[in-house]
Amino acid sequence: MESGVETGPTEPSEPVESSENGASDAPAAAPAAPSAPLPDLEDPDLLINREVSWMAFNDRVLQLAEDKSIPLIERLKFCAIWESNLDEFFMVRVADLHDQVAASLPAGADGMKPVEQLEVIRELAIAQRERIESCFVGELLPKLEDEGIRIVTYEEASSEQRQEIDEIFERQVFPALTPLVFGVGRPFPYISNLSLSLLVILRDPEQEAEVLARVKVPKELLRRFLPIGDGSTFVPLEEVISNNLESLFPGMEVVGHALFRVTRDTDYDVSDEADDLRQAVEEEIRRRRFGEVIRLEVSSDLDAHLLERLEGLLNTQPGQVYVIDGWIGHDDLFDVAAVTGHVDIRFKPFVSATQSVLQGPEGEGDILAAMREGDILVHHPYDSFTTSVEAFVHQAVADPDVLAIKQTVYRTSDDSPLVPALISAAERGIQAVCMVELKARFDEQANITWAKKLEKAGVHVVYGIPAMKTHAKCILVARREGDGVRHYAHVGTGNYNPKTARLYTDLGLFTTDPDICADIAEMFNHLTGYARPQSYRKALIAPYNIASDLLAEIDRTIESHSPETPSRIRMKMNSLLDPAMIRALYRASQAGVPVELNVRGICALTPGVPGVSENISVVSVLGRFLEHSRIYCFERGDERHVYTGSADLMPRNLYKRIELIIPIEDPSVQAEMVDILELSLSDTAGAWTLDAEGGWTRRGPAPGEEPFSVQQALIERSAGRAAEAQSPSPSA
Repeated sequence: MESGVETGPTEPSEPVESSENGASDAPAAAPAAPSAPLPDLEDPDLLINREVSWMAFNDRVLQLAEDKSIPLIERLKFCAIWESNLDEFFMVRVADLHDQVAASLPAGADGMKPVEQLEVIRELAIAQRERIESCFVGELLPKLEDEGIRIVTYEEASSEQRQEIDEIFERQVFPALTPLVFGVGRPFPYISNLSLSLLVILRDPEQEAEVLARVKVPKELLRRFLPIGDGSTFVPLEEVISNNLESLFPGMEVVGHALFRVTRDTDYDVSDEADDLRQAVEEEIRRRRFGEVIRLEVSSDLDAHLLERLEGLLNTQPGQVYVIDGWIGHDDLFDVAAVTGHVDIRFKPFVSATQSVLQGPEGEGDILAAMREGDILVHHPYDSFTTSVEAFVHQAVADPDVLAIKQTVYRTSDDSPLVPALISAAERGIQAVCMVELKARFDEQANITWAKKLEKAGVHVVYGIPAMKTHAKCILVARREGDGVRHYAHVGTGNYNPKTARLYTDLGLFTTDPDICADIAEMFNHLTGYARPQSYRKALIAPYNIASDLLAEIDRTIESHSPETPSRIRMKMNSLLDPAMIRALYRASQAGVPVELNVRGICALTPGVPGVSENISVVSVLGRFLEHSRIYCFERGDERHVYTGSADLMPRNLYKRIELIIPIEDPSVQAEMVDILELSLSDTAGAWTLDAEGGWTRRGPAPGEEPFSVQQALIERSAGRAAEAQSPSPSA
C-alpha cells in the first residue's frame, strides 16, 4: 500500500507587536504549558482491516434479507446476493490471504496478520450463515408458501408432483448426468469451481464392497430450482437426482448421499512482458479452472470419516471446511425470484425518465446539439440509459460529419447495443476505437468474444497496458464542424452495460469542454500508442495525478478553514481504503474541517476517534439499487470544487489502474451533484453509520418522522419528470 509519514497541523505561534528595532514591546510571556502530542496517524489501530470491513458490508446485505419492510421476493434476492458476494470474496480475497500465509507475509497497514484475518473471516462467515439459514427457512419459506410459492423436497411433493419430477428426470436430467465412481484404479474426478455435487455411497451386493461416486448437479444447464405444476412450485435439482440414483447405478445398493460444493482460487496475474495480451489472458482463464480449493462446503449429514476422506482428496485444511446445516448455495434462489407474477410482493415497477433537454421539441432529441448548449448530467437508473448514452452513440454513428468514436469497455452485457454500434461505425468509414479491458474479473471471456468480433469488423481494438487494468469509463466523439473539429465526450462512473444501468446508481456527464476532451484524447493515445503524458489540463487520470490532486484538494481545504470561512469535505464512493487518503482526511478532521462520507462497501477509516476523527462521519446506503456513483466535493467558503468519475479511494484505483475523474464546473450540474450528496447523507431508510469501534448501526428516523429513502425520493423525482414530458419514456 502507498503510505507516507503524515503529520498533524501545527499550532501557529501567537503574534507579537514589534518595535522598530525588532525587539518586542510585549511583556515577557510565561513559559507555555506543553501541549499534548497529536496522535500518531501511522498507528495501525486507526485503520479497519479491509476484509473485516467487507464482511461487515455483506452483513448489511444480509440485514436487507432480514428486513420485514422489504417486499418478500426482494428479500429472497438479497439472500442470493449475499451468497454470490461471499462466493466471489472467497474466490479472490480469501484465496489471496491463503497465498499470503503460504508466503509468510507480515501484517498489512492495519496490523492484522493474514492468518488472523482468516480466523476472523471464518467466525463471521459461520455466524452470518446461521442467520441467513434462520431467515430463509424460518421466515421466508413459510411466507412464500402463504403467497403460493413453494420449494418442496421429493418427500413433501404430492404423488402427482412426484410423477412429474420423475418424468423431468427421465426427459431432461438423466441425459445430462455423468456419474463417476472413484477408488482403486479410478482417480478422483476434477471438481469445478462452485459446482454442486452429490457424494454417493454405493455397495456392491455381490462383492459386499463399498465404493464412492460423484454426481455433478448440472444446474448451469438446467437451473437449480426446477418449476413444476403451474410454475409456482419448485423442486431442487439435487432432490430430483438423489431420488433417482438407482437409475444411475443399476445393480448397486445406494447406501447414502450428501451434497458438497468447492470454491477455488480464481485470481491470476498476467505478466507485463506478455507479447500477446489476449492470448495470455485466455491461457490464465483456462488455468484458473484448476486453481486450488480454498473452501469446501458439505451438508451436515455427511459421515465424519467420509468428510475426512473428501478433505484428503481435495487437499483442504480443516479451517477451509464449512459444514452446512441447511441449504448450500443460496445464490441459486434467483431461479425462484424469477417466478412470474406476484407483483404485490416485489418492488413497484419503475420506468426511467428522459430529460427534456435530451428529447428535443418534437421528441426526437439531438444530443450533440444539446451538448453544445452546455454540460448535461444523467443519473441512472433514474435517467434512461437508452435515451441518453445509447442515443449519443447511435447519433454519432449516423452522423456523416463524425470522424471518430472512441470508447472504453470494462464490463458489458451480451446484448449491449453499444459495441455493435462501433461495428456499424467502422463499416461506415468512421475511425472506431475500442479499449477492451480483458482483465475485468469474471467477464474476461465475454470481453474476448466482443474483441474478436470488433476486430473482424475493422474496429481498432486495443487491450491497454498489461500490468494495469483500464477502469476508466468514457466515450469520445470527434466531429467535423466548420473548418475544425469539435469533440464530444461522455464520462461516467459505471460500465456501459444496459442491464446494470437499471440496477446500479451511476452518474454520467456529457460535455464538450475542450480541455477535458483533449485530456481524454491524450489518454486514448496513451492506451493505443506509446506515450506517457506529463500533465493534464483538467482531468485527473490514474496512476498519474488522481491521488496527488485529491490530496492537494484536501490540503487546500485544511489551509482555508477558519471560523470566518469554514470549509467542508463531502464524498460518495464505493470503497475507502487508501492509507494516505485516510490520513489526509484525519488531518482535515484534526484541523476542524467537517468530513461527511458516504461509503457503500469497504471503509478502512475509523470515525469518531478522539484527537483524530471526531469531525468525520461515515454512512453506508444500501437498497433497491446498488449505489455505484462517485462524487468528491470540497467546499472552501464560497468556493466549491466537485469531481466525478470511475475511481474509488483504494490503492488499486489510485496507483495500479487507468482511471478517469473530471471536475464539474457548470454551476447547475454542480448543484445537482451536491443535491445527490445531501440526499444520500440524509437517508434514514437504508442507511448505516460507522462508529469508532468499527461497528455499523442501522440508522432510523427521528421520533415522529417518517423514514427517508434517497432512492425512493429520486424515483419520485424521475416519475415527476416523466409526467411533465407528457409522453411515455422508453425504459432504461
